[in-house]
Amino acid sequence: MKPYTVAVRALCEFSAKRGDLDLRFTPAPSALEGIEGHALVVGRRAAGYQSEVSLSGEFEDLRVRGRADGYDPERLRLEEIKTFKGRLEAMPANHRALHWAQLKVYGALQCQALGLESIELALVYFDVKHQTETVFTERAAADDLQAFFQQQCEFFLGWARLESAHREARDEALLGLRFPHGEFRAGQRALAEAVYKGAVAGRCLLAQAPTGIGKTIATLFPLLKAAPAQGLDKIVFLTAKTSGRGLALDSLASLQTPARLRVLELIAKDKACEHPDKACHGESCPLAQGFYDRLPAARLAAIRLSTLDRQALRDCAREHAVCPYYLSQELARWADVIVGDYNYYFDQTALLHGMAQAYGWKLAVLVDEAHNLVERARKMYSAELDQQALAWLGKSAPAALKKPLERVKKAWAQLAKAQSQPYQVHAEIPAQLLTALQQAVSSITEYWVEHPADNDEALQGFYFEALHFTRMAESFGPHALCDTTLEAPEPGAFARNKKNLRLHLRNVVPAAFLKERFETAHAITLFSATLQPSQFYRDLLGLPDNAAWVDVASPFRAEQLQVRIAGHLSTRYRDREASLQALVQLMAAQYRARPGNYLAFFSSYSYLEQALQALQRQHPELPTWTQSRRMSEGAQQQFLDRFSATSQGIAFAVLGGSFSEGVDLPGARLIGAFIATLGLPQVNEVNEQFRQRLDDLLGQGYDYTYVFPGLQKVVQAAGRVIRTVDDEGVIHLMDDRYLSPQVQQLLPSWWGLKHHGT
Repeated sequence: MKPYTVAVRALCEFSAKRGDLDLRFTPAPSALEGIEGHALVVGRRAAGYQSEVSLSGEFEDLRVRGRADGYDPERLRLEEIKTFKGRLEAMPANHRALHWAQLKVYGALQCQALGLESIELALVYFDVKHQTETVFTERAAADDLQAFFQQQCEFFLGWARLESAHREARDEALLGLRFPHGEFRAGQRALAEAVYKGAVAGRCLLAQAPTGIGKTIATLFPLLKAAPAQGLDKIVFLTAKTSGRGLALDSLASLQTPARLRVLELIAKDKACEHPDKACHGESCPLAQGFYDRLPAARLAAIRLSTLDRQALRDCAREHAVCPYYLSQELARWADVIVGDYNYYFDQTALLHGMAQAYGWKLAVLVDEAHNLVERARKMYSAELDQQALAWLGKSAPAALKKPLERVKKAWAQLAKAQSQPYQVHAEIPAQLLTALQQAVSSITEYWVEHPADNDEALQGFYFEALHFTRMAESFGPHALCDTTLEAPEPGAFARNKKNLRLHLRNVVPAAFLKERFETAHAITLFSATLQPSQFYRDLLGLPDNAAWVDVASPFRAEQLQVRIAGHLSTRYRDREASLQALVQLMAAQYRARPGNYLAFFSSYSYLEQALQALQRQHPELPTWTQSRRMSEGAQQQFLDRFSATSQGIAFAVLGGSFSEGVDLPGARLIGAFIATLGLPQVNEVNEQFRQRLDDLLGQGYDYTYVFPGLQKVVQAAGRVIRTVDDEGVIHLMDDRYLSPQVQQLLPSWWGLKHHGT
């Protein structure tokens, strides 16, 4: 076997973790607090102190490397620095054991590097709140440390040999991998070549490719082919919706037999949890008790399965009596391809991004339907607090927290009293309220240190929202918007005759937060049918300056799709009632001319309902069905099941909703679409603030707030009609604004645009 390299941290986490999974809330420093804490400790040391000491050593076929936090050559003292909050004695024993294991391995490597006979080991715990150090020391002989090092390596070596053999077999298989469908579809080869070149160059790629050509397999295949030569550790496939995960898993299944891949699907905790009524620790949940003792057998069984989707992972976890959610997090270290939601890489505390940095992974990342990333990233880096929620909390809060929570209530009440209109923008975050929130977060943290068994859900909910808010407040700047909304309260006796104030930190441009995510990946490809204009995504997502762009030509012909502009109609809010009769007449005429299945898209549920009622009044014989608010997954599937090869009718849906993208209805299942809107977001106070801010920052406020997001939804919805090179259909763009050259430039170039009557 070739030498297998492992980080000290990964080695010790594998070999030294024992006992229960214990995820009872314990206050923890933020990443920034951890960095600042380390720097403060190092800054206190004497001249000549060495920080971030690179160390490495070998044992048989294993190469171990890492960075010790600090070394004092005068005292022959090696330090491992750990930041913490709260009471140190509350730290679980297995955490302390892991810290000592890491320090002893570093000690063995340092003794070996310097030829020392013994060394002083110091485990330094730094309290970030009080900025005090608690130090535990131990004088250790080099021979004893070497024996400990070898013991850890021997425990890991069998696994390392399995991993090395898997990697060699995987890479050999990938070198001979063939495209599973014989020939590429038109457009697929161009997309695959661009993705492959991006992986070789190690850069970001923005790829626009038509709906229906098979983008999922066309992006996965080239990355798998590039993996051996580029030394890729993992491929991460990120989706905005559950349906995207299914397509990725199906594509990987078609590559699985020859490629010998380990494929892992990551599922949200609330969907993976077997005991939602129990807390995540050994005293409550049987799957947490002894988790790390049973993990080795579960891990070994899991890697023998080629695909660990939701069901396979659950079955494996059940067999070994471990938590499926935390088993999946462990298996993320050993999988070749990981399929999951955007948040696993782009969120503030993203699992995969954190692991990639900690373990030095060489990642290739695919971002499916990447037009969604702008809005999703904005939400990840936004925060909201609700005055009404705090009012509820005040009735049940522990006595020790009454005063700090009362200060928050008082500051909030003063802010509400000073607000004279329903909506108000603040140049800065209201200082008095922010200070009160920070103090409340600190007080609740201290309370939980003393009362770890208190699981009050209302208190926890407020705490995590307030913590997120205060952390986002630390980076508040021109990229964000602070505003307050005064609204009628939700029903409740305590709130009668009172108004509720909502406080928002809205992210406008997430680029600064995503920059590090793009830098961490070796190569990252963002692909979608709607990424035009590319500068919109470059600006808002913060893509690297050298990011490449490819616009894949459509395999579809203009003759396949009739695109008709109803220039005599206006769907502007003020004109809707007047144009409603002409609108439904056009829909009925198209249906009678060519009966079949159609989708009709509207800008809102209220507009949808108006049009549906008008059509049913004037043409009651036409079959219809409709999307409703807050549809369950089962109801959504029933909606889609109505589209069969033999059915006929017009389905009503909301533009930008569940049925306007990610839906595949080929052939006779869908032959046309009516789009009764330009898709522009509603003009309101918040969007107008976004427009002004984007004007100030990027100079294109109106286009970036309204035009580009709106037309993106239109093209996505229209993309439901033509799914294969054999499909034929019609799209009616029902608004006079589609006559504008600026709007038409944002529509697919292969569409043959026609006005009604031509």
